[in-house]
Amino acid sequence: MPGPEVLLYGLPLAFLAGFIDAVAGGGGTITLPTLFFMGLSPAQVVATNKLLAIFGSASATAQYWRKGHVELALIVRLLPLALIGSAFGAYLVHFVNPNSFRTLIGVVILAVGALVLVNKRFGLEDHYPGLTARTLAITLPGAFIIGIYDGFLGPGTGTFLMFLFALAGFNLVGASGNARAINFATNLGAFIFFFIGGKMVFWIGLPMGLANALGATVGARMAMLRGSAFVKWIYGGIVLVVAARLFLGS
Repeated sequence: MPGPEVLLYGLPLAFLAGFIDAVAGGGGTITLPTLFFMGLSPAQVVATNKLLAIFGSASATAQYWRKGHVELALIVRLLPLALIGSAFGAYLVHFVNPNSFRTLIGVVILAVGALVLVNKRFGLEDHYPGLTARTLAITLPGAFIIGIYDGFLGPGTGTFLMFLFALAGFNLVGASGNARAINFATNLGAFIFFFIGGKMVFWIGLPMGLANALGATVGARMAMLRGSAFVKWIYGGIVLVVAARLFLGS
């Protein structure tokens, strides 16, 4: 078990992860390797990461909610499908090796990122039409499929959710706010599961969670202050980082 000195680098990295995750998703690409580097077992890493992630996702969701960037009527319809999909994805792990799909998902997320960046107007303006048949046709199956991916493999879930909400007509600030709300709920479900399992290292997860929440607060405020163009380029960078992690299998 590591000593308290690991928090000297764990806390600033948790802050950075919270900032990035609140803007464009992908904070786990920082926190998971950090927890592994601390010397925790794989089970402890996954469980403790959910403990700190719940702080960050809650903080970011609260910031976006306060400024009206969370569409509650849509979120409550998508949340059950995302949770069911996540549980189903976790079940599939027992039958299919997720590593066999890493390269494919890496290619998909690069394609998504390219589509967002090449289309200069994509995600910069808010065209959300409300709960129309088109909106539900895009988001209901999308939430279920991304939920399966989250339970099955995981990296880039927030990035895929942002793309889904942008397709539904939100600008990237609104897409980020709604994605964080879904992430908070799925993190909460996973937190309860891992809490029962007893693998969380609380003396690491709690202070890192507070640092993650502080970073998420700053990141969400920055995203709303700077607007969708800022979010778009951070999003592009996160796509590259997540794809690299998938290709390298880390």
